[in-house]
Amino acid sequence: MSTINLEAPSAPIGSASDVAQLINSQGNKNSYARWIVFLALGGVFLDAYDLTTLSYGIDDVVKEFGLTPTLTGLVTSSIMIGTIVGNLLGGWLTDKYGRYTVFMADMLFFVVSAIAAGLAPNVWVLIGARFLMGIGVGIDLPVAMAYLAEFSKFSGKGNKASRLAAWCPMWYAASSACFFIIFALYFLLPKEHADWLWRASLLFGAVPALLIIAVRSRFMNESPHWAANQGDLSGAVRILRDSYGINAHEAPAAEKPPAPPKVSFRVLFEKPYRERTLVTAVMNICISFEYTAIAFFLPSILAQFLGAGVFETISASLGLNALFAFTGGLLGMRLAWKFPSRHVAIAGFALQFIALISLALIGHPQAALGVFFAVLMLGLWLFAEGFGPGAQMMIYPALSYPTHIRATGVGFGRSLSGIGSALALFILPIIQAAFGTNMFWIVSLAALIPIFFLLVVKFEPTRQDIDDLAQPGE
Repeated sequence: MSTINLEAPSAPIGSASDVAQLINSQGNKNSYARWIVFLALGGVFLDAYDLTTLSYGIDDVVKEFGLTPTLTGLVTSSIMIGTIVGNLLGGWLTDKYGRYTVFMADMLFFVVSAIAAGLAPNVWVLIGARFLMGIGVGIDLPVAMAYLAEFSKFSGKGNKASRLAAWCPMWYAASSACFFIIFALYFLLPKEHADWLWRASLLFGAVPALLIIAVRSRFMNESPHWAANQGDLSGAVRILRDSYGINAHEAPAAEKPPAPPKVSFRVLFEKPYRERTLVTAVMNICISFEYTAIAFFLPSILAQFLGAGVFETISASLGLNALFAFTGGLLGMRLAWKFPSRHVAIAGFALQFIALISLALIGHPQAALGVFFAVLMLGLWLFAEGFGPGAQMMIYPALSYPTHIRATGVGFGRSLSGIGSALALFILPIIQAAFGTNMFWIVSLAALIPIFFLLVVKFEPTRQDIDDLAQPGE
């Protein structure tokens, strides 16, 4: 718990806007609020780990169960289909019943699904377990983004945008950790049981989930923004005292507090949110499509470029994620602190377009210089994803919607991201088989389209705090 400065005058809390103003005015560093942010990012770590796990092991799954291309598509896309359901459900539940309740419950999905997937006796159990895992991922991301936005100041170092951008390096840290774990298990497993590698990596996902459950139960708290929006001003006061050490009190009510705002997807398509929802939708679909094309198929792409075996492929995947994607994500946190969200996103999409067109032109390089340039373009794409689209796809919706529909908006956008990923997982193997590296021409469109929408819709979410009603409107 944070220490309360009793010498400071007690601040009256009469509305949700008062909560935003108090948090934004805090100049001191707060360790308790940082713990909540850290735990929210811990959920993101697990989300990324579970989504990355089969990016290498899918070939062994195909061999073990004798899968047809259709069943392979179902195995790889089932987790994405689960995220669509989880995003819609989780976002709505988070705004309806609170961040804390949903955040404490969703880890159970990871534990159960990781064990079921790792021990799956047949392909149908694996598909069902991955679908359940996807629901857990889908529920976790909207509530995690709500926590990151609502336990941070709007401006200054370590602000809302910067902490929301932190989800991206955390995601790539998890992706790198996943490859590192696969790398370690590759040596630990007996050679005669090398085909157990995909099972072991899936089972390992239950371990961090159990750890996060244990830690969350001790440190997590409800969002003071959400409590105030529900009319629970005394609860908001308590959380401000516990999490920030703010000496506050509930202001005497001059009139009956308003009823809690209705949680509805329809609100996302009403003014002033309609255009923001459109941009959020386009960004999520396009980013997830091209991310899946590059990141999920990265091991097989590298195997084609390098003509390498298992050891070299895993090593190269780990190196690219750590050197380019993670570094780009760290840069994204700094850029989010200083520059408008739209500008950073456009710059990242432009670099990705250049990288994808270059990969399409290179094709299958034979000379060492060509291979080096192809791998460098993959690195450029990952670097641009880290600082640009990857970070902004969470910053834009989380700061475009107020507290009462924030998780719903993020969840809706992420559900469309799941559609983009599921579509990519299902059709890209077919496109790759038919066109080879020419598929990069098609994928490049997913980097170009969002630029147009960001140029047309000029709303900038980092211009003002949408939770502070005392600020002037757009």
